[in-house]
Amino acid sequence: MLKRTAFFIAALAAFSTAALAEGDPKKGEKVFKKCKTCHMVGEGAKKRIGPQLNNIIGRKAGSTEGFKYSKAMKAAGEGGLVWDEEKLDKFLTKPRAMIKKTRMTFGGLKKAEQRANVIAYLKTFSKPAE
Repeated sequence: MLKRTAFFIAALAAFSTAALAEGDPKKGEKVFKKCKTCHMVGEGAKKRIGPQLNNIIGRKAGSTEGFKYSKAMKAAGEGGLVWDEEKLDKFLTKPRAMIKKTRMTFGGLKKAEQRANVIAYLKTFSKPAE
């Protein structure tokens, strides 16, 4: 039983990583429409209810200059949370499950494919790692 459980967990992790790697930015742009009420990306992006999301990949949580974050989001960043694909996937699944007192009221994206696609879209607005 233990071997089957370990195999299942490994397979699930591999599937999750593959889903993140295979996200479609064009489909992600459509999913991002759900985010546009609060967030902007691209040239001239500004803060709205939420911070602009240019260069989110590799950014320390709660660190966009000029945006007033919740204490919980600031604490997450001060505690070492840096947004990468895996952490964004977890956060976008159910934001308040990851950061209890975040101000983000969005309930999350339940479908792994949608999360992978929106992350792929956000990556197009992030500088590659140096």
